[in-house]
Formats: sequence, structure tokens, C-alpha cells
Amino acid sequence: MTTIPFDAIGFDLDGTLLDTFRDLGAAVNHALVLGGFAEVSVETSKDLIGGGAKIMLARALDAQGGVVDEEFRRLYKAMLGFYEANNAVHTAPYPHVREVLADLAAQGVRMAVVTNKFEAFARSVLTQLDLIGTFETVIGGDSMGKGPDGQFLAKPHPAPVLAAREALGGGRFVFIGDSTYDVRAAKAAGVPVIAAAYGYCDKPPHELGADGVIDSFSALIPALAALHPAA
Repeated sequence: MTTIPFDAIGFDLDGTLLDTFRDLGAAVNHALVLGGFAEVSVETSKDLIGGGAKIMLARALDAQGGVVDEEFRRLYKAMLGFYEANNAVHTAPYPHVREVLADLAAQGVRMAVVTNKFEAFARSVLTQLDLIGTFETVIGGDSMGKGPDGQFLAKPHPAPVLAAREALGGGRFVFIGDSTYDVRAAKAAGVPVIAAAYGYCDKPPHELGADGVIDSFSALIPALAALHPAA
């Protein structure tokens, strides 16, 4: 059995553990049509993901000229309502996720999810996919409250990563994600990070600045073994 030099692992959700773009894209398109805009193709909706649902919708609307704030709030609310009711229609774990998570759990590794998706949505999806019991905590984009600027303390802010490490007992901690939001949050928290190249990377995977890169979730344990925990 491969020895893992970490006590705990934090995972991003969308594009890291779960392939969610079809359901997210459907929610965006629901809001776009409601606002009189053209739908985006489901495949290109991958390019909108990163930073949470609000940023995703803003990118889609801005690409078609944008809307005033009041209309954005209306469409955003409609998007969230649609996603709440349809967040696990096409969403599924990436290949090997269940097996690797089971292996990690069997080795006593403690695990958490840290996502910019609202916590209630993340818990809902994980519950429907029978994965919620794998994680000791789920920290969403709204879990840490808001900072002085009125914005949620979500990735790339280090607060959710630090909170996950604390919830998992401290110790040797590593983070896994697929975007600049993940890498920046981990680096700011002072923990090593592995990039998931198969996910929704907003930059070429090897340019994200991660300490390691995996092309498949099946490669995670060897990649972890090759890393050195932060001092």
C-alpha cells in the first residue's frame, strides 16, 4: 500500500470530484432564456465555471451585453431556484473517485469538501450521489460568512481552506482542485496543492502553479506520495 504523507485532504467539488457542468449549464440557460438571451452550448458552459454560480451567470450575461443590477438579481435568483431542483440530473463523480476516496478512508485519511458552490447545494448533490458520508465537513462558498467588503469569504480567500484543515484536526494537510481559485486559496493558506488537469481548468493545468498535476483521479494517491507536507 502506498504511504501517504498527509493526515487530511481538502477537495474542491466541481471539476475535481464531480463532473457538474451539464446541470450548471442547464441552470445558466434557464436564466438566460428567462432574460431574453440566447442559450449557451452545454459544452462551452465548462468555460464559465469557476468562482461560484454568481460569477458563472455574470460571465454568460456579459458575453451577450450584460444586464442592469436589478435584472441580474432576478435572473440569479431564478438560476439558483432551478439549480436547487435540478442539481444532480446529469452530475456524476469522475472515474475512479469512489474507489480512491474509499482507499483514502481505509488508510485513515480525513477528508473535507471546500467549494464555492453554496453549502446547501454541495450537501444536496453529495447526498444524492451517496458521497456525503465520506467527508467530515463540507464548506461552501457561503459557509464562512462575508468579509468587510461584503463579499463571501470563498476561494481564492484562504479562510475556507484553513477552516477545513482545522475541522479535520490540523496536521499535514493538502488541497486538490482544478482552478486558479483553488491554487491561490491553498497557497495563501500555506498548504500544498494538486491540480486536476481533467477538470474545468481556467488556465493550462501546468500553469496553475500547483505543486503537482494529475490527469485522472486514479493518479491521486501516487501524486500525494510524491509531495512533501508543508512545514
